[in-house]
Amino acid sequence: MPHDIVFSEQANELADIAREIADKHVRPLAAKYDKAQEYNHEAAKAVAEAGLFKTFVPKEYGGHGAGVLALARVTEELARADSGFGVAFAVNALGSFPIILGGTEEQKQEWLPQIARGEKFVAFCLSEKFAGSDAQGLSVTAVEDGDEYVICGEKKWTTNGGVADFYSVFCVTDPTSKSRRISAIVVEKGTPGFEVKKVEDKMGIRCVPVVETHFDNVRVPKANLIGGRPGMGFKHAMMTLDYARPGVAAQAMGAAQGALDLANVYANRRKQFGAPISSHQMVQQMLADMAIETTAARWLVYSAAAQIDGQGPGPEASKVAAMAKCYASDVAVKVATDAVQVFGGYGFMEDYPIAKFFRDAKILQIYEGTNQVQRLVIARHLIREAADLAHLGEYIPEESQLTYGPAEEAEVVANHNTPT
Repeated sequence: MPHDIVFSEQANELADIAREIADKHVRPLAAKYDKAQEYNHEAAKAVAEAGLFKTFVPKEYGGHGAGVLALARVTEELARADSGFGVAFAVNALGSFPIILGGTEEQKQEWLPQIARGEKFVAFCLSEKFAGSDAQGLSVTAVEDGDEYVICGEKKWTTNGGVADFYSVFCVTDPTSKSRRISAIVVEKGTPGFEVKKVEDKMGIRCVPVVETHFDNVRVPKANLIGGRPGMGFKHAMMTLDYARPGVAAQAMGAAQGALDLANVYANRRKQFGAPISSHQMVQQMLADMAIETTAARWLVYSAAAQIDGQGPGPEASKVAAMAKCYASDVAVKVATDAVQVFGGYGFMEDYPIAKFFRDAKILQIYEGTNQVQRLVIARHLIREAADLAHLGEYIPEESQLTYGPAEEAEVVANHNTPT
């Protein structure tokens, strides 16, 4: 069921602060850092000084404890100015959630206050070359050796890699187990054997590094095992993604709104046939559809975030988080595409900011679970929920529940499998 959406005074204040930082430190420098493929340290410093990294950290560890809805509001404002920097901010929450949700009290006391103050950045190391959507298929190993774990292997697509100080690394600690195969371990920057290797040359979100992280017999103390018990990593990863997906959706929502803002301004300035192109009905329809879809995405994202704040992790939260991530990112790509169309030929030129929104949007449909996987997640939840709707069966005529003999069944299967 949809959850009530209530914006706390604190959430509104944090969003206002984020908007101010976005206007002053993010938007004016977006093109510069995109072209240079460099991290916007100036904006990150402003975010830290304003206390925005405290948004997602619980109060008892130096944060605001403002919740996922507040995190979505802050991320939206930053992504509206530069969706790449929206990623750079939100990935700190992604890397922190395994510690927040599954860490021991000692681990939270040690790491979270530094993250809240913006002194340390975090990264999330889950994906590998041959284990993207299949999170159970990891190959990086962590072997016990006395009071340490020895980590070997390599991770792919580590966002914030090189910039981050802490890395939440998901490893195979028990290859014989199916349910307790994976554990999460915090690895600190500078640990011998831990290196950032290839820095990806990306199509979009170029101001935040995405890298390969390599682990060559990296020794870390057992005290760095998140939760203190091996085999809890897959659970920690799934809970983390449920909490983080509204943040990805918020990035998408901000990106869509940012592209719409630019398209709206341009459409009212650009003149064709003696009038602004915004006076032409086809352009009006495009702008209207962009606004409708962006607004619909916004409230779905807010609803998903509010549900997690209100109920915590669970099947319903997982389903709604997947819906929000899937729909908002699809909207971001569509709105950015339409915004390029509104700009016409200028939209295809890197001199104009809309090209960057177009390039940045695509990754939103891919990372933290492709939208195809999100649809599978949603469908599986719906199938499980069908049992609760069994009473509706009385309204479906029995003759619609067809049965077939062997020959007829074979024909049906053959027809079903025929490409169209």
